[in-house]
Amino acid sequence: MCCFSGPVESVTNTKIFARLHSDGRQSIIYRLSLATKRAVAMILPIPVRQGSGEDAVNFLNLEDYPHIFSDLNGCFPRDGLAKAAASPVESRRFFSRPLKVVSVGAFDASYVPTQADFSRLDKRFRLPDDALAQLPTYRDFGFAVFKLKKGKTEVHPMAFNFPSARPKNLFFPTMHIHDGKIHPEEEFDHTLYGQGRGLNFSRWEESPMLAGAKVKTDLAMKTVRPDMHVFRREIHGLFTNGDIVVKSY
Repeated sequence: MCCFSGPVESVTNTKIFARLHSDGRQSIIYRLSLATKRAVAMILPIPVRQGSGEDAVNFLNLEDYPHIFSDLNGCFPRDGLAKAAASPVESRRFFSRPLKVVSVGAFDASYVPTQADFSRLDKRFRLPDDALAQLPTYRDFGFAVFKLKKGKTEVHPMAFNFPSARPKNLFFPTMHIHDGKIHPEEEFDHTLYGQGRGLNFSRWEESPMLAGAKVKTDLAMKTVRPDMHVFRREIHGLFTNGDIVVKSY
């Protein structure tokens, strides 16, 4: 889910890489082009395994690898992309101290363990209360929060990994909330890339080469497996507003 703490002018050219690890963790790399008149937070709900604690999310700095998605795309030399409609996904103790803020390249990031913990963030970077009330699907989710500057910019890749509550599924946060409201349909401008064993990528395009042929996996900080193929899916246009999940066979 690509949610913002306040209104934004435009969000385009979104690229997401997701990989399911053999130990049950999941990595996500996220990049977008954003135009906003004020500083906002981008909020990504993620299915973090219950009881993982406040340090469950490991944020990674890919500032030195801004072209990782160009290299991922380079694994697909043939013309033609897999295009398909988007499909939606199918009490703890409250701590009053502020949430930890991590500096990750050009922005700050925080992990919010539960919806209730948004009260521990700066008010400028919270989801509206009425938007949270409309998100029962994410009742047991955690939230990765990235604080972005105002203006027009193409944000360098944001990367993190976490222990997944759904270790047999690969989760892509693609639900949209750009104006504080949840609309049944939204405009998608997404290119998705995925890796993981035992996953049903039947509607995706498979790279003819291994990722290591193009991707600088040392700069990617172990998010991309060099000895695996990459799967790609393009989603552009008006689609059902929801997250995308690749399930296991």
